[in-house]
Amino acid sequence: MPPKRGRPIAVKLLILLLVPLVSLAGLWAFAAGLTGGDGVRLLAINDLATNFAVPSEQINIKLQDERLTSVEFLVRGRRADDLAKRRGETDQAVANFRRLAGNVRDLSPELIAQLTAFNRKLDQLADVRREVDGASVAPVDVIDRYSEIVDASFRMYDAMVLVPDMALYQQARAVTMLGEAKDVLSRERALIAAVLAKGRVEPRERDAFTGMVATRRLLYSQALSHLDGGLRGPYAKLATSPVYREFLATEDAIKGQAAANGLPATAATWPIDGQNLWTAVERNQAAAVKAITGRVTPAAIGMLVKVGVAGGLGLIAVIASIMLSLRFRRRLVRELAGLRDAATELAEVRLAGLVERLRTNTGRPTPAEIAPIEVRTHTAEVDDIVHAFNQVQSTAVEAAVDQARLRHGVNQVFVNLAKRNQSLLHRQLLQLDSMERATEQPEMLADLFKLDHLTTRMRRHAESLIILSDQAPGRGWRNPVRMVDVLRAAVAEIEEYERVEVLQPPPVALLGAAVTDVAHLMAELIENATLFSPPQTKVDVRSTMTPYGLMVEIEDRGLGLPRVELDELNDRLTKVPEFDLAQSDRLGLFVVSRLAARHRIKVTLAPSPYGGLTSMVALPSTLLADQPVLSGR
Repeated sequence: MPPKRGRPIAVKLLILLLVPLVSLAGLWAFAAGLTGGDGVRLLAINDLATNFAVPSEQINIKLQDERLTSVEFLVRGRRADDLAKRRGETDQAVANFRRLAGNVRDLSPELIAQLTAFNRKLDQLADVRREVDGASVAPVDVIDRYSEIVDASFRMYDAMVLVPDMALYQQARAVTMLGEAKDVLSRERALIAAVLAKGRVEPRERDAFTGMVATRRLLYSQALSHLDGGLRGPYAKLATSPVYREFLATEDAIKGQAAANGLPATAATWPIDGQNLWTAVERNQAAAVKAITGRVTPAAIGMLVKVGVAGGLGLIAVIASIMLSLRFRRRLVRELAGLRDAATELAEVRLAGLVERLRTNTGRPTPAEIAPIEVRTHTAEVDDIVHAFNQVQSTAVEAAVDQARLRHGVNQVFVNLAKRNQSLLHRQLLQLDSMERATEQPEMLADLFKLDHLTTRMRRHAESLIILSDQAPGRGWRNPVRMVDVLRAAVAEIEEYERVEVLQPPPVALLGAAVTDVAHLMAELIENATLFSPPQTKVDVRSTMTPYGLMVEIEDRGLGLPRVELDELNDRLTKVPEFDLAQSDRLGLFVVSRLAARHRIKVTLAPSPYGGLTSMVALPSTLLADQPVLSGR
């Protein structure tokens, strides 16, 4: 069974190159997608600003106005028409926000959660209004209820301003903190209105106001520390203006006001101070929001341009790496394929042809037979392999030549020994024949016949050595010999000739040049039939004419052979195998195959109906004489 064929080197090189190339392409795609995604998210934030930030900012402005008007209505009982107008504006802003927010898709989970919370707070606005209309709630509580709604909008801003650009994110977060500070200022104005209506500052109101002041100032200072020069300018200017200083004084005065004491004479200017600061803050906040929104699109476009440039260069580098790697792979595969083809030609064509030629001609190899293999390569390792193959070729050629010479020498030794034995045996047969003619004693004559038969068998074995050495035996016939005489001569050359029954063959003769070889071939097959069948059984030899010549069948009654072994023997008889000393037990089959190939005789082994084997020998018509004649030397 041939060894399992592994993967081609082309596939292994492709896998080897595919890992780093896929990793490189993956890293490029990840980096480009990550940076490009940031740019796309920036553009998406611009859409969020249009559909979320601006409408919700309008809601906050309307809620801040409604909160102030609701507190004034609660503490003074006036401005009912003004309050209804404010509520209508707030409702219109809420409806517009929900309409625009419904057009936005692909929101983040965090933004969806904050949007849901903001809408729930907006739904609670009706309850707050009912409490104001029923005058069943304190001004501080009204301020807190409105503040909860506004705070929900700022938490939504926090989920919305996750800008990939860190500098832009810091500016957007600072603007959001200024918006929160502005809302705290609105709460302070509403609380100032309540304090003025009561004419005193109660502890709860003072505590709430103190917390508002601290929160507003903290948010304001932190926001200013993060703003860049373009956005900080108006706020920094406002922080040093008289309007801001006057409101700071108002905040300090209210924080220090005791409940038992009435309001100071300057309390009448507190609403004016708050209104003046509110107007300036509202103007600055609107400008800051517009400025920060205007920065989103250029930042996104700039980021996408950078991604395009860097990604394009990276893509070119990836493609160049892939092309160079594939070119390297193709060149190496081409070199290895050339090496494989050259090695295959060396093993299957050149060396095989040389070995086949050395079987009959042991002369030195020609330059064409030992020409070194040539492979066009630019790789040092492949060149080393080519050099190694050439050295292997030189060693193999030298070994094949030496082996052919050794085999030729051994054949010559066999031939010389066999011819010497053949000559001696021939002289011995002549001597025995002379002795047989000279004696008349039955016992002596029987012994001489046995010696004659034994010598004949020895001569056949000597001729077998000559045949295995690709030589022809020395004896032969000039004239055709009757087929019946050839078969009888073959039977006479085996030990158990008494068990063989030769049926009368057709009246044909065999050409004299083929008589010795055909008789030897028949003797080998008949002897095998007697050796591998029980001694009490007969071996039949039948002959019939066919359109192509004469068919001789040798049938025994032995145990037969398995089908696999029978096919192997038939294959060996069909070809002319090299004599293998390891299979000397089947020496007769080697002799048969050599003789059959020499005269184009077809020998086939088949199962016998009696359980043994039938050897079928097809003699071509070219070996048969036109008419039978008497045998003679």
